[in-house]
Amino acid sequence: MDPVIVVGAGPVGLALSLCLATQGVPVVVLDEGAGSDDPRPARTAVLRPDTAALMARLGCSTLRDEGARWVGWRQLRRKQQMRQLPLGDTDGSGGAGMAGMAGGTGSAGDAVADAERDGAVFASPLHLPQHALTRGLRDAAVRHDLVRLVTGSRLDSLEQDARGVTVHTRGPGATWWRGSHVVGCDGARSTVRKLLGVRFPGRTAVERHAVAALRVELPWPGEAVLHRQPPWRGGGQEVSARPLTDGVWRLDWLLPARGELVTPEALVARVRDTLAGWCGETPPYDLLDTGVYTLHHRLARRWRVGRAFLAGDAAHLLGALGTQGLDEGLRDADNLGWKLAHAWHHGASETLLDSYQAERRTAVAARLRAADQSLTILRGGGGLRTYLPGTARGHDTLLADGHLGHGPLGAPPAYPHSPLAPPYAEAHATVDTRTGAPVDNVLVTAPDGMTVRLRDRLGRGRWLVVLVAPGTGVWDRRHWLTAGVMPRLAEAVAALPAPAELLVTESYPGASAHSVLYVRPDGHLVAAFGGVRPEELYAAADAARGGAPEASAAPDHSDRADRTANIN
Repeated sequence: MDPVIVVGAGPVGLALSLCLATQGVPVVVLDEGAGSDDPRPARTAVLRPDTAALMARLGCSTLRDEGARWVGWRQLRRKQQMRQLPLGDTDGSGGAGMAGMAGGTGSAGDAVADAERDGAVFASPLHLPQHALTRGLRDAAVRHDLVRLVTGSRLDSLEQDARGVTVHTRGPGATWWRGSHVVGCDGARSTVRKLLGVRFPGRTAVERHAVAALRVELPWPGEAVLHRQPPWRGGGQEVSARPLTDGVWRLDWLLPARGELVTPEALVARVRDTLAGWCGETPPYDLLDTGVYTLHHRLARRWRVGRAFLAGDAAHLLGALGTQGLDEGLRDADNLGWKLAHAWHHGASETLLDSYQAERRTAVAARLRAADQSLTILRGGGGLRTYLPGTARGHDTLLADGHLGHGPLGAPPAYPHSPLAPPYAEAHATVDTRTGAPVDNVLVTAPDGMTVRLRDRLGRGRWLVVLVAPGTGVWDRRHWLTAGVMPRLAEAVAALPAPAELLVTESYPGASAHSVLYVRPDGHLVAAFGGVRPEELYAAADAARGGAPEASAAPDHSDRADRTANIN
């Protein structure tokens, strides 16, 4: 069977290629560039715990040395401190206040407000230069035997038929390529999207920022700071400072959406005035990089056209109020990766392939809707609401949600209405994770005796069946593998219509003893059962794979020896 063709070698395209390759699928990555990115310290990525864990799982080696975790979050308004929250490197379960917030349920800011009241510690985002993230992913792709990176390849033609796709690239090595599917990860000006004739409507210039990366000492070592209405002259409406490694900070100033050109001299003046406002006088600093960028909100009408898909900036643009478009692009890759891998190895129903758009487009549309509504509140200005008691604090909470990854503006998405969700059955049990939401990152034990975090078993092309069995941690696994419900559960897992791995955990939030959780390869809960229910487990597994594949979708692996070759 032919490889999957990924167009674009940015973080999303590289992440998708690694998601596929780690599940045994060959990939050809068509890179329009030369295979390297110029360092731009002012262009950074903020990864939430789930996407940071995905990058680590895919072998991105730059996270540890070039990524910074914030130790706190501080919000100022004029001369007053409004909020200070501790941040920490939690066990990876999502941090305090995350339970029940997946998908943005609840009112905006509930998680932040609850954590502030309870003195809880949030999981810290991971902040690193985007060129470092791309380099780490590219190095991992180069090391993988199933990933073929082709530089200097600009797409100019795309054709589809019942068995696959054919694309043509121009450049020094212009040629035709044959693949099982093609995914456009080629950015906001996506050639794949244009060749498919997919519209890309939305809002232009929703926010505009000046940005600078500089090495300096600030009064809040390791803390991210958001300062609204700073009191010094020319401070503007909002400025933020977010730490990177090696004493480097990224500073962002909110600009009028359609203001005049920001000259280098004006930007340096902003730097000096801001540092003086925070430090009392302008401290010594080393200016490394500057820029001005405009944020747009757009959403492609379709994310799937036959065997072609869109992901990342090719499918959506967002980023206002601290929301992270790259985070959503990496979630696209995680979601689509396991579905294309299942299709490549086992064949797939239209339901499974359609579920990518149904899940991810719906989630990003909800994020854009929340951001647009919040922009009206936060940036609209004027009106009596500006003077209502508690209004400023509510605004600060909204901004904290976006920057820290909570509530409608930032929480990891849930897919409760996915076409892959099984119909309700009396055997279903309730746990603290709702159906379709990411599972908690509890400790689990595999049949080989290895104890790891649940998240470490994701992305391997297998569903996970997790038995909640208190006390197994102190037993010799030779005993519990053959005791109680384990033999019956192991037999049920072996009979499932999709490959699955059986794991055991001492406890899971909200689950009673002998509960069984069925988890997708991307870590979202399919269903929980109150005991071993083979028939109901099989039905859930069949629904989660989208049902049996159509006959025409059955994979043909007869040409595996030549599956990454181009056709001249």
